[in-house]
Amino acid sequence: MKLKFKKQQFQTDAVQAVVDCFKGQGNSGHRPFTVERLTPMEDSPLLKQQLSETLPGFGNQDFKITDDLLLSNLHAVQRHQNLQISKGLVKDDKTGCSVNLDIEMETGTGKTYCYIKTMFELNKQYGWSKFIVVVPSIAIREGISKSFEITADHFLEEYGKRARSFIYNSGQLHNLESFSSDAGINVMIINVQAFASRGRDNLRIYSEQDSFQSYRPIDVIKRNNPIVIIDEPQKLGGDVALTSLKEFNALFTLRYSATHKKNYNNVYRLDALDAYNQKLVKKIAVRGISVKGLKGTNAYLYIDGIHISTNSPPLASIEFEVKQKNGIKRITKKLKAHDNLHAQSNELGAYDGFTLREIDARTNVVTFTNGVEMAVGEVLNNPDDKALRQIQIREAVKSHFEKEKMLFNKGIKVLSLFFIDEVKKYRSYDGDQIVKGEYALIFEEEYKRLREEYRTLLDEAYTKYIDEIEPERTHNGYFSIDKSKRLVDPSIIGRGEEKGNSDDADAYDLILKDKEKLLSFEEPTRFIFSHSALREGWDNPNVFVICTLKHSDNTISRRQEVGRGMRLSVNQSGDRMDDPATVHDINVLTVVTGDSYTDFVSKLQSEISESLSSRPQKASREYFTGKVLKTSDGPTPMKTRGMRL
Repeated sequence: MKLKFKKQQFQTDAVQAVVDCFKGQGNSGHRPFTVERLTPMEDSPLLKQQLSETLPGFGNQDFKITDDLLLSNLHAVQRHQNLQISKGLVKDDKTGCSVNLDIEMETGTGKTYCYIKTMFELNKQYGWSKFIVVVPSIAIREGISKSFEITADHFLEEYGKRARSFIYNSGQLHNLESFSSDAGINVMIINVQAFASRGRDNLRIYSEQDSFQSYRPIDVIKRNNPIVIIDEPQKLGGDVALTSLKEFNALFTLRYSATHKKNYNNVYRLDALDAYNQKLVKKIAVRGISVKGLKGTNAYLYIDGIHISTNSPPLASIEFEVKQKNGIKRITKKLKAHDNLHAQSNELGAYDGFTLREIDARTNVVTFTNGVEMAVGEVLNNPDDKALRQIQIREAVKSHFEKEKMLFNKGIKVLSLFFIDEVKKYRSYDGDQIVKGEYALIFEEEYKRLREEYRTLLDEAYTKYIDEIEPERTHNGYFSIDKSKRLVDPSIIGRGEEKGNSDDADAYDLILKDKEKLLSFEEPTRFIFSHSALREGWDNPNVFVICTLKHSDNTISRRQEVGRGMRLSVNQSGDRMDDPATVHDINVLTVVTGDSYTDFVSKLQSEISESLSSRPQKASREYFTGKVLKTSDGPTPMKTRGMRL
């Protein structure tokens, strides 16, 4: 099947807000420059000579409008959107860019679609054609590349042209030649590690290359005067990443995120509350399952992470049990070497001898004085874990059948997503034989039992559908694959903003390439098992159930977890199920979590509330000043003189 895209007013508004900031620029074509053509390794001297000639380059034209006009345009856009008026064009001292525009869009509302469409509009209105999309992780990079692929025909129909996009690879520098010498819309997608880290391959972008006529790749990039689009700027990392962006010589920078940490000049806002009220995302239902009645008789431990700083020794974030007035509870604390867990737990006997001896940030291992060694992510003495996971799987399968039975005759295929932390819990290997892991075995057991409950003579078509799919074929695992074609755990980023994410492109390729295929009833896969490290960069509109079969990780935002299933679903024709009258009857995402309902919901609400902090808290005179009131007669400037507030 093929996903369909249509014009939506909120996305049109987001695009227009950016375009209107540059009114008066005009379309003056490209800024010409010369590109040295790459010399291939062919043996023909004539071919070498022909291919060594220079090529014309087509860079973005500089600003033709003054800063004063640009600021005036910006103010007009902000007034129209009822946003805070910028006092001036906020320059980013780290990146060196003098024009920075913020676009706030909630997860699941199509921000990638919006900035691709913005590229086409900027090209149409002003002739700008060179864009660089900077992302914080391989996960997001792979997802964006897929978005360019699936929207290509849609934008071809609307604009009569395609955007040429590629992922920057230090070993494929010929793409930079095409990027520079092609007059059409060209987009380079690059993850921050490719230019901000100091690995040997990553440094190639700053090194002279024999295969590139002794030019530095970064010099070729900056001559294009590109427009830089930053996806999730709050996750780019520290000053090194931001300062490195200065090398790109950006004409201006567009920043897209649902949760901006730093604001420059905000031109559009569609936050979580807007998205829900406008029925642009799914509703969320939570089934929280937690373990109660802890005895404190085992030395339960979970190593959540290791934190380092330049001014102090490393700290270990450890979850353990603590004796309190109302019973035994699990808490997470940052501890240093020589801290005593017996004392920290209010003298639970199980923790005798558990004093931190060493916290090794190089190997991510914590050692205790009693000889116990634990790596980050490991759990010790959690006897209730298997029972909890079985209940979670049962509730997830039950939720799936409930939704599927309701939506099957509407032509909507229901998908459920399980996040796990180890491949062996889904699949392992004994020589050449595949062995099902404990989660796969539990799933098939629960699936077979529940399927019998949902077979019904009242809906023969649905009963026939579920009867024809064997339990072994209706679930599948999406993980990294080694050279022997076996599923393996992806490599994981150990710390920083991307802590816990995978830096393995293969893991994302597997799950992304089947995005449309998974939406079809002809594909038997309905239940997806994937690594928790794939929690961003991948989503599917028909994910209706998310189940987290992994240890609670305090570094993972609840919004990030539910974000994999927030998009509105589509039917077998690829049409979005967004009819305002039924959208929230159909589109409900159920999250089955190992946290209690109260804990999960309160944390999710807290995160959403923090992101809404820029919203006004009271109707003051200052709030109304300069705002536009939309009436049936059209927009009318709002005056505060004489108003009683």
